[in-house]
Amino acid sequence: MDKIFNLDSPLMQILNRIADLIWLNILTMVCCIPIITAGAAFTAQHYVVLKMVRNQEGYITRSFFKSFKRNFRQATCIWLIFLAFILMFIGDIYIFAYSDMEFSRILIIFVCAAAIILSLVGVYIFPVLSRFDNSIKNTIRNSFMIAIISLPRTIAMIIISILPIVLLYISLRLVPISALFGFSGTAYLCALLYNGVFKRFEPEEDNETETDAEEGVN
Repeated sequence: MDKIFNLDSPLMQILNRIADLIWLNILTMVCCIPIITAGAAFTAQHYVVLKMVRNQEGYITRSFFKSFKRNFRQATCIWLIFLAFILMFIGDIYIFAYSDMEFSRILIIFVCAAAIILSLVGVYIFPVLSRFDNSIKNTIRNSFMIAIISLPRTIAMIIISILPIVLLYISLRLVPISALFGFSGTAYLCALLYNGVFKRFEPEEDNETETDAEEGVN
């Protein structure tokens, strides 16, 4: 029994990881409240979960706000761009659904194609920003490139990312699960998938120290 509750036992490690994810989820949700800061919050979240996956995490709060501050400007710019596209797609769907106008099939295909591209880039954009120093343009481009070359993982990441919404649609009784793990849980599962992909673009000598993020793909 003493071995089970030993700090190094598998059970205690799992419980510690769950506690870390719950705390990370709270940090992310709080920092997303102003809306405009959501991009920096998502970036900081992925910075932390990637460290968790690599067993390099230190203090969750310190690491979170380190990335939050460092990437705030770029993350906010990228988030506002994505938010504008998301609002545009929502508007298009509303028009398609409730308007009596006849829309060209080409227009519908264009909107759907743009939404797919946005989804492909969206699941990688903040993880890439959290790990690699680059311009906004190159960060977006690199996110799309990684999404394409790792398409099966990308599709899995998209499914994982929308899972909390699906759970809420199934039953409101699952709200507590989404509240505790909706952000951090899905981010952690995604990090398990993109960790290996990122290593392909990281310098071999990079040991993921607590210094600034290394420059990767260009």
